[in-house]
Amino acid sequence: MARVLEPSPPAVHAEPWLADDPAAVGSDDRGAVKVVTPTSAGDVRWADLAAADESVAVFCRPRWLANHRPLGRVPDHYAVRRDDLHRLAYGVVSNTRKAANGKFGLRWTMDGFGTPFYGDDTQARVEGPILVRQHGDKVDAEEITTLAAAAKFLGVEATSDQAEHDTVALGDIDRPLTVDGELVAFISDWFGMATAALEELRCAPGASDSSRVQLWPGHFDVAVEIGDAESEPVTRATYGASTGDAAHPDPYLYVGPWGPIDHGDSFWNDAAFTGASLPYAAFAGDSDPCGIALGFYRQAFSRLIDR
Repeated sequence: MARVLEPSPPAVHAEPWLADDPAAVGSDDRGAVKVVTPTSAGDVRWADLAAADESVAVFCRPRWLANHRPLGRVPDHYAVRRDDLHRLAYGVVSNTRKAANGKFGLRWTMDGFGTPFYGDDTQARVEGPILVRQHGDKVDAEEITTLAAAAKFLGVEATSDQAEHDTVALGDIDRPLTVDGELVAFISDWFGMATAALEELRCAPGASDSSRVQLWPGHFDVAVEIGDAESEPVTRATYGASTGDAAHPDPYLYVGPWGPIDHGDSFWNDAAFTGASLPYAAFAGDSDPCGIALGFYRQAFSRLIDR
């Protein structure tokens, strides 16, 4: 049995998450059946298999399961292009799942992002410069042009129901979007790398009451909540990876504690919110960006859990 980071069919209908869990624990009552996972929760890690077999390594690399690679440079005119992809995520793609089951959270998918599988094994996703609608084994695709065209292709309305305080305005839905393969590949790698780190963080000893890693279309970030919101002091925090915002032009990692922090601790360094951030520049050229991200999250986690 194998688990991966990106959502895969069949659709999960059990509450509360309506989606598969890549960090679920290992074999428990399955006897001799071994579970291969991208995290330390399983019986065997993808990284172990990849180290012994190059064909497995080739499979793992683009899926951020193992053999992690350096992140690329920030594309030119990034903020404008990112905002258009953000509009597509919250204004169209998330609406497909919401119309079916009331859930609007997205996930990282290879070469892009999209919904988990829902209903009768249906998924909507961005894959490079292409919008994809999959139903069972049937796959339809259309080039990304405008929000109006994307909504028509996916059979939903282009609306701003999933807007948050930091969401860019939907604007003219007939305006051509500045979305291309280079931009989507860059953001997909950012989300894939962060998803790998966050799923491993969920496996940490003491990681109580963990939510699931989701891509929130309104914020356009992947994030997870871990810790106790009722403890004294509060240990719960949001751990995430943003594609950038008005205060942070480039992508960045962040940790937002739900309770008070030690303002004398320089780790809590962000001026735009109460918490810590790590800029994209910290990853420049490093061969293991997932290790950098996990190290940052663990620093915050230890400060909150062990105090």
